[in-house]
Amino acid sequence: MHPEWRRDLWVALSVAAGGGLAGSFFGHPVGGLAAALGLLVILLLTKLARLHRWLARGRPTPIPELGGLWDEVIREVHKGDRDSERHKERLTGLFDRLQAAASAMPDAMVVLTQRDIIEWANPPAERLLGLHAERDAGARIVHLIRDPAFGAYLAAGDYHEPLILKGPVDPLAVIVQIIPFGAREKLVIARDITHLKRLEEMRRHFVADVSHELRTPLTVLQGFLETFADLADAKDEETRSAIALMREQVERMRRLVDDLLSLSRLETTPARAHDEAIDMAALLKSLSSIAIALSAERRHLIEVEVEGPDLVGNVEELRSAFTNLVQNAVRHTPAGGTIRLSWHADAAEGRFAVTDTGEGIAERHIPLLTERFYRVDSDRSRASGGTGLGLAIVAQVLMRHDARLVIDSALGLGSTFTCVFPSSRLRPASPPSPLAPSAV
Repeated sequence: MHPEWRRDLWVALSVAAGGGLAGSFFGHPVGGLAAALGLLVILLLTKLARLHRWLARGRPTPIPELGGLWDEVIREVHKGDRDSERHKERLTGLFDRLQAAASAMPDAMVVLTQRDIIEWANPPAERLLGLHAERDAGARIVHLIRDPAFGAYLAAGDYHEPLILKGPVDPLAVIVQIIPFGAREKLVIARDITHLKRLEEMRRHFVADVSHELRTPLTVLQGFLETFADLADAKDEETRSAIALMREQVERMRRLVDDLLSLSRLETTPARAHDEAIDMAALLKSLSSIAIALSAERRHLIEVEVEGPDLVGNVEELRSAFTNLVQNAVRHTPAGGTIRLSWHADAAEGRFAVTDTGEGIAERHIPLLTERFYRVDSDRSRASGGTGLGLAIVAQVLMRHDARLVIDSALGLGSTFTCVFPSSRLRPASPPSPLAPSAV
């Protein structure tokens, strides 16, 4: 019997014995009442002791028969135990089924604790991420997946966009997505995209090869058309018109081939191959000259603003991207309109912007503008000489410079295309030159 029960029982026995003795010697009714209460307490304590012993043993033994209301209480407790056990079994079965389903998935799944420690992983995680479910449980995931890009992605906390990584073995490629849940826990999901990367590589090579092959016949056609234009009878208006149209279409096709080759080079060459400090004041001056030349008789007002440190990057790639934005602004701004080129940089970021007073773009088109060959108005774009690849080239160049394109536009109110660069792409300010020592 538990010591507490033993102590209470001795107290009750003492009360009953004392009450009985008082009644015997003095014949007082209070003594008899005390003896009766003591015996009642002894009975209650005895039953409570049996109930406590049954509860303390985890209720594996048969239910004790205590009689009266005690039996009802015990039956309710026992019923609650059975319901709880059945609920526990259902939850255990559901967890087992969920774990079995996760293990059967072709995608890797890894559960991380608040401190990014591996709590559970399914079998595909070994093939796609190089993690072993049992061996690596309890280890920090960044100690096992040592790709710096993954560590930066995990630490950044912004998981809206997935991350593409090389798998543990070449040429495996995986796309990784992190999903926060619970109390700052994370679910890491990785999918094999090797076949998609292979198809993308085949597409890039195909586009590059076809573009290279088209260059030669286009050059030949362009040369013969120039010769025919010189030989054509000045009075033969129909012939001259046909030759002019053919020359225009050959030139358009040449621009298209050049843009396709530019995209192919951007996709296949490594980033940061030719990074250098860029004089932004000189670059914007050059871009303004291009804008003035393109504007010609339409006489746009070209404004330039430069403020802040210079940019670090591939000057030819950035010149190409910025020129595309300037050309678009000139093409789609009515005569006499204003085009402003600006560069503003501070400690947080750098922003190159091209703002025009053109016709603007409807909001539904803005998310699609950087897709290849997407045109807001096909007829207008072709008439202005666009290939539909300019903004795709801009987006690719910016991605190689850790930057992003922000488009702000509304119909009838003009457009602003802003290239936002991180502070890591800004040239640090030069330290002040040390003063020469004063003459004594």
